[in-house]
Formats: sequence, C-alpha cells, structure tokens
Amino acid sequence: MSNERRGLPLTSSRIEKIFPKLTSAQIDRIATYGRTRSIQSGEVLIEQGDTSVPFFVVITGEVEIVRPFGAYETLLTVQGYGEFTGEVDMLSGRRSLFRVRATKQGKVIELDHQQILSLVQTDAELSDILMRAFILRRVELIAAGVGGIVLIGSTHSAGTLRIKEFLMRNGHPYSYIDLEHDPDVQNLLDSFQISASEIPVLICRGQIVLRNPGNQQIVDCLGFNESIDQIQVHDVVVIGAGPSGLAAAVYGASEGLDVMVLETSSPGGQAGSSSRIENYLGFPTGISGQELASRAYIQSQKFGAHMLIAKATRFLCDHKPYIIELENGARISTRTVVIATGAQYRKLPLENMSRFAGAGVYYGATFVEAQLCGGEEVIVVGGGNSAGQAAVFLAQTAKHVHMLVRSAGLADTMSRYLIRRIENSPTITLRPQTEIVALEGDNHLKSVYWRNGKTGQTEKHEISHIFVMTGADPNTHWLNGCIALDDKGFIKTGSELSPENLSTAGWLLMRPPYLLETSLPGVFAVGDVRGGSIKRVASAVGEGSVAISFVHKVLEE
Repeated sequence: MSNERRGLPLTSSRIEKIFPKLTSAQIDRIATYGRTRSIQSGEVLIEQGDTSVPFFVVITGEVEIVRPFGAYETLLTVQGYGEFTGEVDMLSGRRSLFRVRATKQGKVIELDHQQILSLVQTDAELSDILMRAFILRRVELIAAGVGGIVLIGSTHSAGTLRIKEFLMRNGHPYSYIDLEHDPDVQNLLDSFQISASEIPVLICRGQIVLRNPGNQQIVDCLGFNESIDQIQVHDVVVIGAGPSGLAAAVYGASEGLDVMVLETSSPGGQAGSSSRIENYLGFPTGISGQELASRAYIQSQKFGAHMLIAKATRFLCDHKPYIIELENGARISTRTVVIATGAQYRKLPLENMSRFAGAGVYYGATFVEAQLCGGEEVIVVGGGNSAGQAAVFLAQTAKHVHMLVRSAGLADTMSRYLIRRIENSPTITLRPQTEIVALEGDNHLKSVYWRNGKTGQTEKHEISHIFVMTGADPNTHWLNGCIALDDKGFIKTGSELSPENLSTAGWLLMRPPYLLETSLPGVFAVGDVRGGSIKRVASAVGEGSVAISFVHKVLEE
C-alpha cells in the first residue's frame, strides 16, 4: 500500500494546541480511568469505519494516524510519548474516520467510550485539554477537506448544495471534487464506474458509492445513528436541535438525565443558517449560527446526551411512556418530551418556486451558499434579523445585494444595528414595498421579475440567486392531534391553555400546566414552535434550560 505523506498544514503554535503533550502526572490520572496495554509495530489499533473506537495515550512507542482511500493512505500525523488519539467523534461514539496503527513497539493507555466521557466530565483540567484538542482537530480536518468521504459534484447541482450543507452543518469533514474544474475527476469516475450524469456522488470510506443520496442514506453510510440504543425508555426526548433544543439537551444531560435528541437533518435550526449573530450575550464580536450550534452540540455530547439524525413523523400520546414514531418505522419511548421543532421559512407563492430550490433559491446564507454567488448580484427577501444578517454577510462577496420587503421599511422588524449597517453599505439597496412576482430559468434560476407595490411597476432583472427569509410556519404537522395549537398552528403552553384545551386533551392532574408545558402532562414546547415565543436566540436558549427544570418536577410526580 502506498503512502501519500501529507499531514495537516499547521503552524507550530497551533500544533501545541491540537496535539498537546501530557505531563507524567496527567498521564497517571488518565491511567486510573482505563487500562495499560502493549502494542506491536504494525498493529492496527483502530480501523477506519470501526464503531467501537477506543481512546489511546502513548506511553512508549509510536502510532500514526492515516486516512485510507482505496489502495492509498494519507499520513496525517505521528504521535509519541504523552500524545493522544481522537477527535469529536470520540464523544458521540460514531465511526472512526481514520486508521490508527502502531509504528513502534510500546505501551499505551486505552479508554473506551464510557471511560473517556467519565474523564471529561470529572477532571476539569484534562477535560479542558482534551476537549480543546478534539474540537480543533475537527476544525482542521474540515478546513483541509480530510475525512472518510469524498463528494463529487457540481456548483450547478442542487443535490450537491444539499449534501454540502448537510455535511457542513453536521460538522463532518469531507473531500470535494468539482466535476467542471478538477482535471483528474474522470479517472476517479472511471475507477468507481460512475457516469457524470449520476452526480452528486458520495464515496464512503473508499468503498461504498452513493448516487445522489438522500440525507437518510448519508446518515446510514456514515453510521451517525449506530451507537444509539433505540429500545430503552428515556427520561426526556428533545425533538429538534435548534438553540432551544440543544440548550435542553445540555442542561438535561449535565443534570444526570438520560437525554435523547431527535433532529431531522442537522443541528442549529434556523439559527444555524445565520452567517453572524451579534446580539447574543457574551459574544461581542458575533458568532455564526453554525459555530454556536456546533459548540452546543459538542457540549451536549460531553455530558452524555445522544443525538439521533431521524425524522419524527408521528406522536403516540394515548398512553405512557410517550412514543415518538420515526420515518423508518422505529419507535422511541420516553417519560417526558421537549418539543423544539421550530418553524420553517415560508416559500414565495410562485408557481415554479420549488423547481429552483438549491438551484438559485436558498433558505440559508452560510459560507456554502456565499461561494455560489461571489461577484454576482443577489436578492434577499425578508425584513427580519435573519434577512438583515444575510444581506450584510453576502455584501462582503456579492457584487450587489437587493433587499426586498413588502413593508415601507425595516424599523418595526429589525434590530437597529443591522439597519445601520444596511444603510451604510454601498453594496446593499433596500427596496421597500417590493415583491417577486415571477421567476425564469431552466435547470437554474436565470432572471427575476419584481413589482413595486407603490408604483405598480414591474421590472425584470438578470439575477440568479434569491435568499428567502420571510415569515415562518411551525413544524407541528407530525403531532397527530395530541396537543392544543393556536389558530396559526403554534403550540399553546402554560397559562395560554384554556380549560377547554385541557379538557379536550384529557388533563387529569390537580395542578395546572407548568410554564412551557403543553396540554399533555410532561410534554413541553420551547423556541419558535411555541405560540407567543420571542424570536431571539437568547430567549430560545433560556426556554430550553427552563423546560428541564420542570422536567425534573414531572419525573418526581
């Protein structure tokens, strides 16, 4: 097998943080959590794709980390005394991305998944060192495009964009090969017997070829859900991994509850698609929605919460424990539920709108979408903070940003700091009382017609990118009539529930519903899916944490 000696392009200062060397005292403390064992030169300690991935600290000898792909290996790093293996998948229990092999005889300390979780939860100093290294290693792998999968796609393919977004928002590193620009792509297509018409194509571990896969196929191939016990009855199931759901997961797991989080596609919710959130407490320079979600996701895993990437399709509420039915027919049992399914942006009422989804029409403004429209004109539809953040972010790379709002201005719907930035940006034009009335294009959007409601004038513009961030509809269709909703479909909670609501739901308890509790005892709603919620990230996080305090009370009843 041939080796491609590459490694990660790191500076010396970053190497010290990403591959720190433990002291003898720290190594001794780690040894109390696991076992010491011998290794032989050439011994494979972890194989790419392994589901039970141990953690190793090198005492003597040496190990190398390589990425296999077909008949080739890419060397990432070599580790010696005091260095340790692993990155964030160490916390989630997912499949290994790499092969770990001993290159010299020696000894290592070995910890299994539960032992490494116990270590980071109980030893503050070692937790800080290990967690920082795990996170920074994953960041470097993503930046370098080094992972266990290869995506072959095209910038003109909506499927390619969807897969990129899914992998990015799940924080999974991958290599990308562009069909139009990579000179060696044909050799790779031929070796796996792939035709150009079949892209996007995902190659997992150099073996499994998926042609235009759906998200669930990607989940199965990467083994995201394999480490999850889907049989046991959980203390609480959190449905949705936006800010409110992730907050509930972090607080619940850190307080000793058995927490399962169900997420349809990827952590972050609508906030995860925000390029920069600047009014969230504690982040004066701002933080992207993706980064905030990623940190919260890793934090929840540190405390032992489990994440299942699966779609909840039905709520069975006629007996306890409650049952959440998934798209594949599996059922999750739980004593309590926190519903954090959020809301989704409304589609524009245009006949051919769905045809351009991912091919000129986007519902998030992240680095992935920004790459598609650099140097071109774009349209942002919407007057809320998400639309403002998108306009300011896109203005950094786009030729010009047109903001279309149906109202006369932004003062009633957007934070003042965003309004000022929009007003002061020479590359953003606000177009009040304006809406899109028609779209044109073949496989990709080519032109847009918009109409000014004040003048009645309709204009055609050769613009190929629209970012839609308008009003949102709640994700409550799967609730199976179990829970009282308001007239807009949002979930009613606490004092908003009428005696009729409680009677219809069969509320038998002597107490009234707790704050954030729905018409079903022990079922809570937080974040954007809840009627009357404040549409702010800080509020959503607060609701998620508060809900857990009431979950404890319900479990004690």
